[in-house]
Amino acid sequence: MEWTGVRYVDQPTVEVRTWIDAPPRRVWDLATDITLMPDRSGELRAVEWLDGAAAPARGARFAGHNAHEAFGAWTTTSHVVECEPPRVFGWAVTDPEHPSASWRFSLRDRDGGTELTHWMRMGPGPSGLSLAIERAPEKEQKIVFVRMRELERGMSATLDTIKALAEGDA
Repeated sequence: MEWTGVRYVDQPTVEVRTWIDAPPRRVWDLATDITLMPDRSGELRAVEWLDGAAAPARGARFAGHNAHEAFGAWTTTSHVVECEPPRVFGWAVTDPEHPSASWRFSLRDRDGGTELTHWMRMGPGPSGLSLAIERAPEKEQKIVFVRMRELERGMSATLDTIKALAEGDA
């Protein structure tokens, strides 16, 4: 990721992608299994479906319990806002109408396998990053840039894990 100079209000995004030698349905099953997410993330410690949900569906909710060296521990509630098997799985963190972040997996059948894209956007709602920016507003662009790089690394690791599982290497 290169320096962009964006601020939180700009709703910066990160996108990473990989090609997986497995059919979209296999990749879908892994990308949407939220119980696997803690194994794929450096921050997410535990996750569970809420309100009796057991699988991804539009309107379903799940709780994520996170920890980060600089931000401490926190829990969020995510709302599934996109669910089109086996193409798109997206969720909004905290408030689906004004999320602190939006996340998405997109799958595309390509060259006998699957192109998997992982995308996220900060804001527009406030988040833990908002608090860091409030404490040091003169460093906002650097704070956002560092966080976006962290997220990019984590998202790439997530794709690597899904690829290894889908291809049978893990």
